[in-house]
Amino acid sequence: MKLTYEDIRKNEKIRAYIQKQDEALTALGYTEHSFAHVCRVSKMAGDILQALNYSEHDVELVKIAGYLHDLGNIVNRVEHAQSGALIAFRLLEDIGAEPSDIATIMSAIGNHDESVGVPVNPIAAALILADKSDVRRSRVRTRDIGYFDIHDRVNYAVDSAVAGLTDDKKTYQLNIHIDTKISPVMDYFEIFLNRMVFCRKASQTLGLKFELVINDQVLL
Repeated sequence: MKLTYEDIRKNEKIRAYIQKQDEALTALGYTEHSFAHVCRVSKMAGDILQALNYSEHDVELVKIAGYLHDLGNIVNRVEHAQSGALIAFRLLEDIGAEPSDIATIMSAIGNHDESVGVPVNPIAAALILADKSDVRRSRVRTRDIGYFDIHDRVNYAVDSAVAGLTDDKKTYQLNIHIDTKISPVMDYFEIFLNRMVFCRKASQTLGLKFELVINDQVLL
């Protein structure tokens, strides 16, 4: 069966899994990981490969990987990339997807977390860049600043974030603006430095440089 993103997005079984994994993270106090996040990641990852002239099939695969990448949170946040890859395997095999496509998507999902992941192929690399670029105020579930942890505070402080390829298609740039009255820039580095180094490795897999711009200053 030829996989398409639209078929996966409309699959009610998969939608139920995505909803339940976000409910689990809600109970743990994590930022939003529901449809807004996975659809955003899916689109961003697809846009990256499309801009770099990858095949339509690769674009479809990375969009599917983006949509499915957080399923492992149903099991546990710890090692959610690996458990998510196995859940995706079962769901995609039940649909009748081609083994090679399933394998590629599993590799991308299983390697999207910076704690153990490696950008093993362009699909994984684009997924990593898209996932780590989704930093925004609307992902914070509570609006009571008194209850914010450092992750909430940093995400809430981001009042704009633009990510994508530069015009010459040689650099992937994450350009964000942080309201320093809410969170100092140093807090961003405290929790996201490993992710940004991961993004640099992912960019290199795609033949790109990685650039982090915070409040109009190039920092990485």
